[in-house]
Amino acid sequence: MAEALAQRGLLSSPGRHSLSPFCEKRRDLPFLAAFSPPSSLKGERSIFFGSSFHGKRLVIRSPKGRPSRTRGNLSSSSVQAVKWWETGLQPNMKEIESAEDLVDSLLNAGDKLVIVDFFSPGCGGCRALHPKICQFAELNPDVQFLQVNYEQHKSMCYSLHVHVLPFFRFYRGAHGRLCSFSCTNATIKKFKDALAKHTTDRCSLGPTKGLEESELLALAANKDLSFDYRRKPVTAPAEVAEKAPSSPNLRVPATPRLSQESEDKALAAAGR
Repeated sequence: MAEALAQRGLLSSPGRHSLSPFCEKRRDLPFLAAFSPPSSLKGERSIFFGSSFHGKRLVIRSPKGRPSRTRGNLSSSSVQAVKWWETGLQPNMKEIESAEDLVDSLLNAGDKLVIVDFFSPGCGGCRALHPKICQFAELNPDVQFLQVNYEQHKSMCYSLHVHVLPFFRFYRGAHGRLCSFSCTNATIKKFKDALAKHTTDRCSLGPTKGLEESELLALAANKDLSFDYRRKPVTAPAEVAEKAPSSPNLRVPATPRLSQESEDKALAAAGR
C-alpha cells in the first residue's frame, strides 16, 4: 500500500516532503503541511504532503489561567450565588426572622445598644454600605446589630414607618428608641456620630422598653403578621393610691379643723 502511494506521489519518503505540482508552484503556503489528504478525494490531484499528525489524536489545551469550556450543566452547588448581605457577618450581627423576633431581641438586649439595620437586596446603597457596617460591628462587639430584610418583611416595615433605605434605628434599655435616620456612604459620618454618642457607658433605670407602644399596636393590627400584643393597663402611682378614698361615699375634708386651744391662741395673737 505504501509503495502504491509513493508511486502516485501521495506519500513522502522519511525526512523529505514531496510536494504536488500545485504546491511546487505555491511554496509560500507552508501551513498546508499540517493536513493529511482526505480519503474522499480519490482520483484528484493531491495538494497535501506527509504530516507527523497523521493517525494521531490532536489535543488542544486552553491558555494558561483560562478554564476550558465543558459541555453539560454544572452542578447547582458549584454555581450558588453568594448573597452580599450574608458576607462579612460578625458574631454580634443577626438577621431578624419575624416581628416577634424583633420585639424579643430588643427586650432581651438589656442595657446593650441595639442598632436595627433595614436593607433590601436590590438596594445599591445598602450593598455599598454593608462592608462598613460589618467593620463597625467588628470594632464594637458590645453593640447588637439586627438586620431586617425589607423584601422579606415589607408589611412589618410598613407598620414601623420605614419607607427609605438604607435605614437605621438605635435602641437602648429603658430609653427605648434613641434616634433613627437614613444614611449612605456619602453621609456615613451621621452613623459614626450616632454610634460614638450612644456607645458611652450608662445604666438604664427601669425595664427595657424596646419598640414604642404605638409600633407594637400597629404590628398587632397588621393582618399579615402573626403577632399578638395587648395594651398594658395604666396603674396609678402609689402616693395617689394612698390619698384616694377607699369608698366613693367617703369624702376627705379639704382643710383640717383646728382644735379649741389652737383657735383661742390664734384669737389672742390677733388681739381679739
